[in-house]
Amino acid sequence: MKKYFAESELIINGDGSIFHLHLKPEQLADKVILVGDPGRVAMVAAHFETRECEVSNREFMSVTGTYHGKRITVQSTGIGCDNIDIVVNELDALANIDFHTREERDQLRQLTLVRIGTCGGLQPNTPVGTFIASEKSIGFDGLLNFYAGRNDVCDLAFEKAFTTYMDWNPQLCAPYVIDADTELLDRIAGKDMVRGVTIACGGFFGPQGRELRIPLADPKQNEKVENFEYNGHRITNFEMESSALAGLARLMGHKAMTCCMVIANRLAKGANTNYKNSIDNLIETVLERI
Repeated sequence: MKKYFAESELIINGDGSIFHLHLKPEQLADKVILVGDPGRVAMVAAHFETRECEVSNREFMSVTGTYHGKRITVQSTGIGCDNIDIVVNELDALANIDFHTREERDQLRQLTLVRIGTCGGLQPNTPVGTFIASEKSIGFDGLLNFYAGRNDVCDLAFEKAFTTYMDWNPQLCAPYVIDADTELLDRIAGKDMVRGVTIACGGFFGPQGRELRIPLADPKQNEKVENFEYNGHRITNFEMESSALAGLARLMGHKAMTCCMVIANRLAKGANTNYKNSIDNLIETVLERI
């Protein structure tokens, strides 16, 4: 018997759209570009030749259109893995649950999800302006630990090596390590992006080792992160969404990856706040390769 998704679990608006995104199933393309900033949706959609729909609700903005004949949805997520939980679950529901019967569809759609974001570089080879493709993501957010099958999709040996090296505080969420989809990573990253290990943090300040008025629980966290190495992998950057995206997509059967432009390098103590023009080059690259 097929699983029935009750109204309290799958909330559908009166117009037939999904609760947070306000998208309808027929408005979702198989290729989806995710951006954090709602304003960046317009930057991506500016490259479209045609537009089918434009939908917005809160921080969630969506445009579906075509780029060089490819049907693409660009979707903003806002900041953080908690928002990724909302967006990816609702995108999957749009693709794979019949909103009339509230049951899983007989034929499942596999979505291609590529996040375009910004990040902080952690290594000498990731100066401001570098494009980094997240080969692996380490989730400091704990989100994937709430889902069954988490251990089946994570790199448990990497997790153990990392938590041992970091002398991980048991008061923190247990980190999880998840790989990007290999085929998608090769296609999007090509030979001109740095491939690295990305830490997705549960905040911008303390979780990323930034200290303002409140002292850090572990003042040496970033130093340890920068020096960690496992099987030739070094941690290249901090951001706040890649782990949840890769993990949820893997559990749901979708293809996902994250690529970010470095706008601050923590080693060099430098930052570029005027990055909006240069990130358009990353947008064009992803549109060509998705």
